[in-house]
Amino acid sequence: MKLVCNKADLSNGVNIVSKAVPNKTTMSILECILIDASQDRIKLTANDMELGIETIIEGKIIEKGIIALDAKFFLEIVRKLPDNDITIETDPSFKTVITCEKSEFTIIGRSGEDFSYIPQIERENSVVVSQFTLKEVIRQTIFSIADNDNNRMMTGELFDINGSEMKVVSLDGHRISIRKINLKDSYEPQKVIIPGKTLNEISKILSGDTDKDVNIFFTQKYVLFEFDNTVVVSRLIEGEYFKIDQMLSSDYETKVKINKKELLNCIDRSTLLIKEGDKKPIIINIQDGTMKLKMNSTIGSMNEDISIEKSGKDMMIGFNPKFLIDALRVIEDEYVDIYLVNPKAPCFIREAEEKYIYLILPVNFTTVS
Repeated sequence: MKLVCNKADLSNGVNIVSKAVPNKTTMSILECILIDASQDRIKLTANDMELGIETIIEGKIIEKGIIALDAKFFLEIVRKLPDNDITIETDPSFKTVITCEKSEFTIIGRSGEDFSYIPQIERENSVVVSQFTLKEVIRQTIFSIADNDNNRMMTGELFDINGSEMKVVSLDGHRISIRKINLKDSYEPQKVIIPGKTLNEISKILSGDTDKDVNIFFTQKYVLFEFDNTVVVSRLIEGEYFKIDQMLSSDYETKVKINKKELLNCIDRSTLLIKEGDKKPIIINIQDGTMKLKMNSTIGSMNEDISIEKSGKDMMIGFNPKFLIDALRVIEDEYVDIYLVNPKAPCFIREAEEKYIYLILPVNFTTVS
């Protein structure tokens, strides 16, 4: 095999597919990136058996062929070569010579025949979403997934499509994030649970362009995302998702309307008093016209007042400040509405038409005068 690629094109392609290279695996072939120039195009592929990514890059094929190269070495070599055309040449023993200007690397590759290709998915009835919308909806929900496998369902996000609406849900046992988006077309109802790892990697690859679409295809076990010259295939998390509607309530005893930026900045300042690993709540005291926020820690204390519009009862309640910050950071509105029932019940930050809902459980605290 012999091919020539522009460094920028090759580097971009390698960066995209390397997101599917596993950190640890018993199958060493999966630590490789497959370069397939056996047809009339150059295709790069990586696959960890749960997530597979392939992308087509520009380049000139002088001699057709296929080779698997160690992803870590290949990525670093390409990254550090000069900004010029790169030639990749292999021989029958899989010796691979990578040259660019006066630089030449020789590494030993592996047979492309040993590589595990990504599953072939039937491309029928795609759901179409703009790259911008998909990237945003992931950003606005992904922080609420669980970061361990104690409950696999919590490590993924529910994509619930019904007609022209798509609802995306994540939760970790302490909070729930829900975003609803309008689709360009109408679709048959379907629900799938997509691993958070897959969504994280896709959000890094997406350009976020409003004029470019992503085609999403679902099967019983897989989801396929197709955009630009890239295909991402992932296993779905199988099983029935949590009954979210039973966790949501429209009842409240106290409603607060508050400037989002003021509240976010105040809570962010309060975290200056928290050492890493400490779990100190921010205590919120809601009174007529004022929200008083207090943070006490071994470092010191902070008190701050914010003007609010309030209806209902006065209330004092405590929260993990990080959970409030995560939700407020992804809300674009100037003012947010917060609904509370009592100091032991979750609060809801939600928009009037429920385009977003963030549920956050309170934490116990002791008041210090």
